[in-house]
Amino acid sequence: MSVERLVPDEFYWARPIKGEGGKSTVVRVSAIFGEEPEFWTLMVPGSDLHHMPGDFEIIAKIERPAEYFMRHAAE
Repeated sequence: MSVERLVPDEFYWARPIKGEGGKSTVVRVSAIFGEEPEFWTLMVPGSDLHHMPGDFEIIAKIERPAEYFMRHAAE
């Protein structure tokens, strides 16, 4: 998936190009350095490191749930 097709602040399944044994992980597209795609970076949740989009193979976008239902405790 090309960088231009990514959406800032969305989450994607991705696989590191080098290292990590090729394990899939979740990344978030960050536009903290600028709104144009050439400034975007990828962040792994729980980490404060920013990675270049070329460091990962983007597998698929993680879709947000349509609705969130909260279960109420039984009375």
